[in-house]
Amino acid sequence: MAALAKLDRIDRRILARLQADGRITNQALAEQVALSPSACLARVRHLEQVGVIEGYGARLNPWSMEASLILYAEISVKGHHPDDLARFEAGIADIPEIVEASYVSGPFDYLIKVVVPDMASWIALSEGVIARDLGVDRVVTHVLMKKTKRFTGYPIPDA
Repeated sequence: MAALAKLDRIDRRILARLQADGRITNQALAEQVALSPSACLARVRHLEQVGVIEGYGARLNPWSMEASLILYAEISVKGHHPDDLARFEAGIADIPEIVEASYVSGPFDYLIKVVVPDMASWIALSEGVIARDLGVDRVVTHVLMKKTKRFTGYPIPDA
């Protein structure tokens, strides 16, 4: 996790604009945040180097591809020693269908987001995770019925 970066008003404007359009040219970005192109590029590179900007990518519609089932699974693990948690995290890291995983507080330990073609694929995947001896105690599945609000970025105060 990146250290907390001190962001000024211009950094926040740069971040808001890049989050809205990661393909914007440096020239256009510089104009929109009232900087010279070289100063703008220097700020963007700095934000990348300190880990505020983690990367760039396209938002895809999973339903337009072969992924017709998106689900969230609550995962409870048997042990809570850091080694137990690390074993689980390492065990799921190479599973491409698990597109996101978060260690959370509350009645379960991890919330994972999974994208698979169908329910049979999810059953096989979940049984495979349990069989790999990653310390999984319980899996509770929630099938995504409809996406009511898409993630478009993090709030940037005073951007």
